[in-house]
Amino acid sequence: MGRPKTPDGGVATVRGTTGGHGQSPMPSSSWHAVVSEGALRGATESMDSTFLDNGIQVLSERIPGVRSASVGVWVRQGSAHERDAEAGASHLLEHMVFKGTARRTAQEIALSLESLGGSLDAYTTREHTSYQARVLDRFLPQAVDVLADLVLAPLLRTDDLALEREVVLEEIAQVEDTPDDLVFDLHADHFWGGHPYGRPILGSAESVAGMSAATLRDIHSTRYTGRGLVVAAAGNVEHDEFVGRVAEFFGSVDAGAGPPEVSSSPEARVGEVRVPRDTAQAHLVFGGMGPSHADPERYALILLDSALGGGMSSRLFQKVREEMGLCYSIFTFHSFYRSGGVAGVYVGTRPASAGRAADAVRSELERVVREGLPADELAQIKQQVMGQVMLSLESTASRLYRLASFALHGEELMGLDEFLARIDSVREEDILLVASRYMDPAAQLLLRLGPDGDA
Repeated sequence: MGRPKTPDGGVATVRGTTGGHGQSPMPSSSWHAVVSEGALRGATESMDSTFLDNGIQVLSERIPGVRSASVGVWVRQGSAHERDAEAGASHLLEHMVFKGTARRTAQEIALSLESLGGSLDAYTTREHTSYQARVLDRFLPQAVDVLADLVLAPLLRTDDLALEREVVLEEIAQVEDTPDDLVFDLHADHFWGGHPYGRPILGSAESVAGMSAATLRDIHSTRYTGRGLVVAAAGNVEHDEFVGRVAEFFGSVDAGAGPPEVSSSPEARVGEVRVPRDTAQAHLVFGGMGPSHADPERYALILLDSALGGGMSSRLFQKVREEMGLCYSIFTFHSFYRSGGVAGVYVGTRPASAGRAADAVRSELERVVREGLPADELAQIKQQVMGQVMLSLESTASRLYRLASFALHGEELMGLDEFLARIDSVREEDILLVASRYMDPAAQLLLRLGPDGDA
């Protein structure tokens, strides 16, 4: 199955552990001033946003009828913000915060919420790092306590780094042995051509082996600051009470400068790259430039992505797998970043079939570039995507990720009805435009990982 994936394509740290044993005294910081607020009210949604005076954005969504809460802290620091020499530092720092704080040992962190029936997870992406917990609603204060302790006060000891570095080196080795993961890292490296978005989130074995505790402390002191933090909760949550709790634990954090902007995306690299590897399958990734998260064209691309490779009824699945029998796994993918994006297709097939599979994928992409989607297929895909979105938002964790996404991308709070309206407003000509702009195989880079030679 490969590495656990996050909602935005990052690398998740699977722990099944939690933090916060609920018996440490609360810090004695006072409520910091609220400098701005926002809210969205709907028939089924109630979202609120508040900025503390140190720049931290606090968001919540009250979900009636649940007895749990999902809560998280997002740091605007990811692999795209790293220098080449510190590649992988954001992810390694995410690991290191669990090794202990001034108030808790690593084992106490592992027990503190798990003993209450909760869970704690973390992940790193190209543009942010996230720490989240899920607990019964009455334990939300303990969860905020634990998350604040992890995020703000990790010890980051050199001795702990020596051990955790080995864990991450094992993680990197695991990716090397998982070709359907590795092929995406290789594609990103070649496609982005030295741009920060092409750097592996884990870093390299060389960069991780040479990482110092001083480097991690520097990133922590400069990036884990007020303007770089988003704190959000979804579930049985009262906003004012949650803001008060966040201010209590996070209010004394310096505002800081926030993360640097990621440079604009370079020109797209096209063509074909082959990476020889002794594997049972050939792994192919077609990928081209996609829109940024702020680009409204992303709604049309989401629909086109689903039509081409979003499920068993999709065009590529039906053609390449069901009709031609050339693969087991085939799907489309997309990632929307602040300064650009990527969209494409993955297919895994036996080496002898790689040429035919690649031709079949190109043929389907060329057809949609020429023709777009007919009205009846577009209507069906709209219903499919809208249904999937509505079903996904039945969990507090999904609501939490959506809430944090608004803040991380500088967007206004958007209710489900507004999102569905934007999906429904996509026209046939919009699909034709994004197909020609983002799915033309002539404007994509094909990377093939597997045995040399072709059939």
